[in-house]
Amino acid sequence: MIKSHKPLIIILILLLALFAAGCLNENDNTQDEKTNETVTEHTKVEKINIEGSTTVFPLAQAAAEIYMENHPEKSINVISGGSTTGIKALIEGEVDIAMASRKMKYSEKKAAEANGIDPVEHVIAWDGLTVVVNPENPVDQLTYEQIKGIYDGSISNWAEVGGEDQKIIIQNRDPSSGTYGYFKDEILGDVKFRPDLVSRDSNGAIVQAVTQEDAAIGYIGFAYLDDSVKAVDIDSGNGMVEPTSENILSGKYPLARPLHFYTDGQPTGLAADFIGFILSEEGTIIINDVGYFPA
Repeated sequence: MIKSHKPLIIILILLLALFAAGCLNENDNTQDEKTNETVTEHTKVEKINIEGSTTVFPLAQAAAEIYMENHPEKSINVISGGSTTGIKALIEGEVDIAMASRKMKYSEKKAAEANGIDPVEHVIAWDGLTVVVNPENPVDQLTYEQIKGIYDGSISNWAEVGGEDQKIIIQNRDPSSGTYGYFKDEILGDVKFRPDLVSRDSNGAIVQAVTQEDAAIGYIGFAYLDDSVKAVDIDSGNGMVEPTSENILSGKYPLARPLHFYTDGQPTGLAADFIGFILSEEGTIIINDVGYFPA
């Protein structure tokens, strides 16, 4: 009797079909992986980190938010913490841009050089450092010498500068702040701050403290000035000048100062594009909206 090979043929056909289906699935999976890789590659986000001055922070943050709305494939992370902190982070290669409300010190430049960092300064806007008191305080004018006396301890009562008989409560910025450094260099020089003042870590904290204490005095960036505190006119030796936009822009106001970005060498890529954005016409609008003045 001749045996039939039909069942064997059917089995072979089924095995071949299963093998072919497996190859097709493998090809499909490989194609899917390639597609995913392409999508990932095309959606890769370019990112920079910015850290430093609490004075520069609101400008950098506002500009970063608008820039990222226009460029969703870009990421700009902005952190405040003081000029000294930001500059240190740049020196250690931890950030792409340092924000500072003062110039880099010689010692910081030497430390950067020793670490292979070439700090390049970019003036992005102007600010007017503003001395503020509580709105209930009748004092609305102070000379440089009076401010110096208040902060070095030689003047301790508001009555000594035309105010009421109250002990002056001095609010100061913390030493890591560029605002602290600028104020000390401009007002006190080599003289030390009095030991009983209260240090605050931000402009906002100064505003809050002066708002809550009738006898308090402090100093802040112009952008933080609001109705909860009163700005005093300043006389550096050429007459009293009110801290207004016009006086700051004209250079008449004695505590006008530049605000800085620092980069390692000339910026490239996203860092360069972002700095260019701040200095553009659109950036000028943001600078004005925040309360500072175009460079």
